[in-house]
Amino acid sequence: MLEAKWTREGGWEAPKIVPFHDLTLHPASSVLHYALECFEGTKAYKGEDGKIRLFRIKDNMKRMNSSSKHIALPEFDIDEAAKCIEELIRIDGRFIPEGLGYSIYIRPTMIATEPALGVNESNSALFYTIASPAGPYFPSGFTAIKLLADTKHVRAWPGGTGNKKLGSNYDGGMYPNILAKEKGYQQILWLFGENHTVTEAGLMNAFIFWVNDNGVLELLTPSLDDGTILPGITRDSILQITRKWGEFQVTEGSITMKQILKASREGRIREFFGAGTAAVIAPVKEIGYEGIDIKIPLDINDPTSESGPLAKRIYNEIMNIQYGIVEHEWSTVVE
Repeated sequence: MLEAKWTREGGWEAPKIVPFHDLTLHPASSVLHYALECFEGTKAYKGEDGKIRLFRIKDNMKRMNSSSKHIALPEFDIDEAAKCIEELIRIDGRFIPEGLGYSIYIRPTMIATEPALGVNESNSALFYTIASPAGPYFPSGFTAIKLLADTKHVRAWPGGTGNKKLGSNYDGGMYPNILAKEKGYQQILWLFGENHTVTEAGLMNAFIFWVNDNGVLELLTPSLDDGTILPGITRDSILQITRKWGEFQVTEGSITMKQILKASREGRIREFFGAGTAAVIAPVKEIGYEGIDIKIPLDINDPTSESGPLAKRIYNEIMNIQYGIVEHEWSTVVE
C-alpha cells in the first residue's frame, strides 16, 4: 500500500510503499467523529499485449484535490500523486487477473488523523492507497437493473457536497437503499426538489437516450451546475466520446420524472443507463415512480438482450481504450 503523512506545520512527508497493514488511529481522530475523509476509485487494466494501463488517473487526482480542499484536508501535486500510484501498480500489477473485464481496483483515500475532539480543521492527515483484484461487474454479460425513484429521501442538495467524493455522501443512502431492495429494486434513482428532478442513479451518473420534448434525438445527463452531481470520470468520458461521434444531440441539462413518465407513455425513450467506474455502464429496464413501473426499452431488435445498442457501443468503446485495444491519451501505460 502507498502512504504519505501530512501535518499543517511540516507539510507532506515523503511517500512510501509499504506492506499492507492495519491502520492505528487514536480514538479521538477527527475522521472517526466528523467524517473528515475523502476517497477516489479507479482501476488498472492488463491488455492482450501484457501492458498495464491506468485510466485517466490524473483526473481522479484532480477530483480528489477538490474533495480534500472542501473538508480542509491538504491538497497535493496531481502529477506526483499519479506517479506514486503508478509505482504502486508497478508492484501490485502482478495481481491483475488475465482477461477482458478483469482489473485491479485502486482506492486512494485521505483521512483526518488529528487526535482532538472538536469541529475544526485537522492539523494532521494520512493519504493512503490500497488495491485489490476485481472481476467483471456483470460476469455473464449485461444484466439490466430496476431503479426506484425515491421521492422521500435526498442524496444531495444545491450548495452541499454532492459534487465531492466524500464518505459522508454515502451513509445517508444506506437505509433508503435497503427499503428499495425490499421492494424489488436494485438501486435508487435519486431525485431533488418539488419537480422530482433526476440527479443520480444509485452510485452512478444517470443518462437517458430519448427523443426530447422538442422532437430531437438526444443523450442527456444531469448538469453539474448546482453541485448536486458527482463529476464522474466515466460520465465525462461518455460525453466526450458521443460528442465526437456527432450522431445525436448530447446535453448536460435537467430532466424531471414527469418528463420521463410522459416520454415513456409517448414511446420516446430509447434507453436509460447509469455510468461509473465499477460497471462502466449499467442498463436500466424499469423505474418505479409513485406506484407506476415505467418500462425502459433495451434492444428492440433483440428481446433477449439486457442492454440497449447505445449502451453496448459506449461500453465497448471505453473498454477498448482501457485495455489498450485502442491507444488513447486517457491511458497511462505502467512501464
